[in-house]
Amino acid sequence: GGRMSPAPSAPAAPADAAPMSVDEALGHALRLHRAGYLDPAEKIYRAILGLWPDEAEVLHLLGMLRHARGDSAEASALIRRALALVPDAPGAWNNLGNVLLESGSVDDAIAAYRRCLELVPDFAEAHNNLGTIHRSRSEWSLAEDAYQRALQLAQARAEAGEPAELLADVHNNLAGLMLARGRLRAAVDHACRAITVSPGQVGARKLLGLAYYTLGEFDKAAEVYRSWLADEPDNPIARHHLAACTGEAVPARAADDYVERTFDAFASSFDEKLQRLHYRAPMQVAQALEDACGAPAARLDILDAGCGTGLCGPLVRAHARRLEGVDLSAQMLQRAECRRVYDQLNKAELGAFLAARPAAWDVVLSADTLCYFGELGPVLAAAHGALRRGGRLFFTVEAVRDEDAGPPFVLQPNGRYAHTRDHVVEALVAAGFEAALPSAQVLRTEGGEPVAGWLVAACKP
Repeated sequence: GGRMSPAPSAPAAPADAAPMSVDEALGHALRLHRAGYLDPAEKIYRAILGLWPDEAEVLHLLGMLRHARGDSAEASALIRRALALVPDAPGAWNNLGNVLLESGSVDDAIAAYRRCLELVPDFAEAHNNLGTIHRSRSEWSLAEDAYQRALQLAQARAEAGEPAELLADVHNNLAGLMLARGRLRAAVDHACRAITVSPGQVGARKLLGLAYYTLGEFDKAAEVYRSWLADEPDNPIARHHLAACTGEAVPARAADDYVERTFDAFASSFDEKLQRLHYRAPMQVAQALEDACGAPAARLDILDAGCGTGLCGPLVRAHARRLEGVDLSAQMLQRAECRRVYDQLNKAELGAFLAARPAAWDVVLSADTLCYFGELGPVLAAAHGALRRGGRLFFTVEAVRDEDAGPPFVLQPNGRYAHTRDHVVEALVAAGFEAALPSAQVLRTEGGEPVAGWLVAACKP
């Protein structure tokens, strides 16, 4: 199931006088679905099911469409109905696995992929998907076995003349696995192969730069990003990572287009679903709110700043009289919408959004978002202005590994900024907050390694 985005206006149905047969209607709906016209496709699927509720293929396709919309609950119910009617459909089992993964039911997802492989042992996508789950659980050899099996199958498909997207994806996944294992030459090799097979592979170019950076070959890393920029002069990801690996022209915060492009892509990716399972920052921020404000009493106006897919929402909803979210990524906001816990979601740049709303909030909280800001001064000043007197700010940022090394913040090769404790405290005080000392926390694990950070709870006097 690829990511689909809404497009302006759908092409009309064939203008025949005669009504369409079911097969023609389904064919038309499927073309609309593939082209990203989800509304009209959904109408046709539902119309067919209104007449023939047991059309397994239509149930499956409508399930995939709801999945593209971020509605995992309805998606899995529809695909399960299809499988109850046609239990030996391997593609539907693989897609059910993807949907279950989306909703965090990892063990059920594994069972669905395994069922797919019982039916068709050579189903490459299911091997690839299992590899990614094993990788997220640091089950390195299981991950490598699954990816290698997917690689053989994808290779054979590409040699038979089928599109090579899957082959590029598996090489990309193996590059990520090798990077996490410290097998950097192998990471370089797989990233290069992914780029050769599919020159547009953004992930592989990023991983190749990262592998060279980790090897200490900074010139080669910079060369990867420069050649990417030669192909795509406006690519914000290449521009941002070139600054990270050269230390030149480092922006005071990540550009809007970089954040938007990165998270729109992330919203539909497997890795994001799995990384969520290792995310501690939302829990830490919610706990800090509880510690400061006491038991939930539904009396606070709360802004979830950089809400993403809405991981914080359900954790703090009980404290909120009104809960709003703001984020730059439309794809992330679409998924947050499906949680049905926010009173309003806003697509906007965080600093500007805060600055435009003086004294609007009792609480502003932000898990893992201010790591896209280097210089914290302006955004903290905007947060101070947007809070009422006595209002509270809770956020996490990543910590600079070596505090003595000098600069207040560093743009890391992963594209996020890390901050010194001193910079965090100075920026809070300058913005007018009563600064409590940031507490050291592990925010998540990445490639099996803990990511160190600061958790901040500050008050506007």
